[in-house]
Amino acid sequence: MTTAFRYCAAALVAAAAAAIAPAAAQFPTFPETDPAPPETTAPKPKKAPPAGPNVAGVWAGEVSQVGGTAPYKFEIAITPRVLETKYPDLNCTGKLTRVGQSRSYVFFIEVISQGSFEKGGRCPDGTITVARAGDNLALGWFGNIKGDNIVAYGMLKKK
Repeated sequence: MTTAFRYCAAALVAAAAAAIAPAAAQFPTFPETDPAPPETTAPKPKKAPPAGPNVAGVWAGEVSQVGGTAPYKFEIAITPRVLETKYPDLNCTGKLTRVGQSRSYVFFIEVISQGSFEKGGRCPDGTITVARAGDNLALGWFGNIKGDNIVAYGMLKKK
């Protein structure tokens, strides 16, 4: 009886192996060690922005508005402690936030803190782009009042 039991057990194992073979062919086997998951590393630091032009100082001159009739006086202070604009003829003052630079230009957002158009004054908020032009500072200004775009430009000298 033990011999018969052994034959039955062997036949059962053989049948099971025959049934498993097709299933194994459907699902490929993987090596004992799966490839390592991709490393999670900290993002590479961004390159430092290109060195912008040296625009530090207090600058003054006249600015002309495109379509305007006469230029008006303008001052800009770009120092470690002060970023502001003054429009003496318009009785306006603005605060600047440096928002970017390139190799040739420095970009600012200007928010009028005195004489704001929004509060009955003559000056709207805007953007300012400056670039060195030899010993001078070239300035471009862009803003919008009630859907009308305003552009102004000027050449400033260091005070």
